[in-house]
Amino acid sequence: MKTLSLLGSTGSIGCNVLDVVRSFPDCYTISGLAAGKNIKKLQEQVVEFEPELISVADEEGAEQLRRELPIQYRDRVVYGTSGTEEVAALDSANMTISAIVGAAGLLPTLAAIEAGKDIGLANKETLVMAGKLVMASCQRKGINLLPVDSEHSAIFQALEAGHREDVAKIILTASGGPFRQKSPQELQSVTPAQALAHPNWDMGQKISIDSATLMNKGLEVIEAKWLFDVSVDSIEVVVHPQSIVHSLVEFQDGSVVAQLGIPDMRIPIAYALSYPRRLPLRLESLHLSQCANLEFHEPDYERFPALSLAFDAIDTGGVLPAVLNGANEIAVAAFLEGKISFLDIAATVANVMKKVHKGSEDSIDEILLADRLARQEAIALVNADKLN
Repeated sequence: MKTLSLLGSTGSIGCNVLDVVRSFPDCYTISGLAAGKNIKKLQEQVVEFEPELISVADEEGAEQLRRELPIQYRDRVVYGTSGTEEVAALDSANMTISAIVGAAGLLPTLAAIEAGKDIGLANKETLVMAGKLVMASCQRKGINLLPVDSEHSAIFQALEAGHREDVAKIILTASGGPFRQKSPQELQSVTPAQALAHPNWDMGQKISIDSATLMNKGLEVIEAKWLFDVSVDSIEVVVHPQSIVHSLVEFQDGSVVAQLGIPDMRIPIAYALSYPRRLPLRLESLHLSQCANLEFHEPDYERFPALSLAFDAIDTGGVLPAVLNGANEIAVAAFLEGKISFLDIAATVANVMKKVHKGSEDSIDEILLADRLARQEAIALVNADKLN
């Protein structure tokens, strides 16, 4: 029996994690749940999974949850960053699943690592912002960090076909999002509702917008660099609209090994939970005869500059990936609120990267400072409407 602490339990990934746990009650149990402000859904999860500790975003949410939970749970509710870190490092947990969206997942994930927990990582921002520090901490504590993102899970699985020293290239696939065939003029006028309508995956708002701009793929490039200890030069991105081939690894003998499957996040989640074994998921099978033609295209870096910005950030290094991420989180939120256009998301990030770039990737304090400054600069740009 593996005991899990789940960070981000009410989000898309968190709900899929709980669905896997629900399907295999003899294999997994939940000791801790951490969520944001969706108190109603969290309440339902607590009653079903009976965790020993629950965390929410703030004190107001904690008070609401205490009022609505059965009395035996009311002294188990904590809140804020410290509460989430407490859930992440819970003594009774064997593994912590980090599925909080955005930079908010960094410190709780580090807390779990320091507590010696194996990590199921769905929060790519942890490695984008502090990949060097995080991977060094994992090595020092002797814990496993297992990818939950479908693309990184695919790479992880494909790497099992050979030796790491024989890898020539990692190939990350991208669906291209809903706008891959739109012109720059059309992109200028797209709405949040259109951007949220991903053609293949059912995801949260932030990830859906990042998929539409291709920033999500840029963040995944940075994540892959740290997760698999490869140079950025050996990472390639291809657009694969069908989302059947989840990523590939090319070895030095010319062999290319791919992981294929239906677009369902329960597959990579289950593999992270059960590694090195596989769970008998009762999902629809992939029927290759019904897949028609599988397409692969070069990404258009001019129409989708966010991908170039991510490569620039990791090439420069230091705190610039954290700046990229922080500015992007603010810009995405502004787009969803109707304050800026779709194309202004990447423009905001580019402007912030020019202004905020000093700091060391070896210092968590400097990384967090860069994140904070990037957000302040992005907010100022959005409010002043001074994008170039």
